[in-house]
Amino acid sequence: MSELEKVVGSILASYESGPRSLHHIGGYELPQQTEVQKCVETTRALLLPGFVGAPLAGASPDAIRSYVLERLQELQVTLRLQVYRGLHHRSKLMTGHRALDCTRCADSAEGITARFLASLPELRASLAADVEAAYDGDPAATGTDEVIFCYPGLYAITCYRMANRLLREGSTVIPRMMTEIAHEKTGIDIHPGATVGKSFFIDHGTGIVIGGTTVIGERVRIYQGVTLGALSVPQGKARAAETKKRHPTIEDEVIIYANATILGGGTVIGRGAIIGGNCWVTTSVEPGARITVDECGTQAVAEARGNGGVRAGQR
Repeated sequence: MSELEKVVGSILASYESGPRSLHHIGGYELPQQTEVQKCVETTRALLLPGFVGAPLAGASPDAIRSYVLERLQELQVTLRLQVYRGLHHRSKLMTGHRALDCTRCADSAEGITARFLASLPELRASLAADVEAAYDGDPAATGTDEVIFCYPGLYAITCYRMANRLLREGSTVIPRMMTEIAHEKTGIDIHPGATVGKSFFIDHGTGIVIGGTTVIGERVRIYQGVTLGALSVPQGKARAAETKKRHPTIEDEVIIYANATILGGGTVIGRGAIIGGNCWVTTSVEPGARITVDECGTQAVAEARGNGGVRAGQR
């Protein structure tokens, strides 16, 4: 027996003895990352035609109609299958049924896909506001075209918005796969379960983490390295915390600068507050307040008063 044959034998033995959660061999098909990636790019081509996908310069209205129909047909087939596989897999894990196919899952996938396709005009409207927010919020942007072509934040937000829609329609696994594609590509990790309002701007973006129960209002700006996270739970208690709000609420028109960390489901950052770079926040912040870290590492809060003055304190 060659050395490689011995390794093969050892690996196969580990399949037999190791935890089933680490392999899926035989039986039914799982979602495929490459196919989910196709869904992401086809959806982006429909949301941002001419910027993503085939060039449409000089295309007639009939040609554009044909292009959109073809992309929709492609997306319908590919997405429906991946959504079905995600639903079927989770159903098998939860119920343990042996059937290789699931009619209920197929019907659900059909409906989820149809509703997602019908939502594309709404998603375009949301992205239009995000693009304008990036252009208005970044003096370095020379135009909205540059935002669409170049800004990793917009790519991540686009993937989040399509994934969030699929999640709300009832899809499983696929939404998280979509946001992880953006995470891998941009370094920006937005959980599809987060709630994000209109005109959201991520500048630079690398290292941003937005947890699954985060609520973000409208016209919010955040910079690289920001974490909107959860406080740790005792070992073995993570599943019990699944249904609780674990991540902060960020109200309208908040600005969060680089490497700030905001933790906890009960933490609310009030409207118009500014969180300075490197701040660590685990308690709520009043509307209009400013939190900064000085050169000595002391974190200070200036709370806005109704008369326009501020009251400075220490944290």
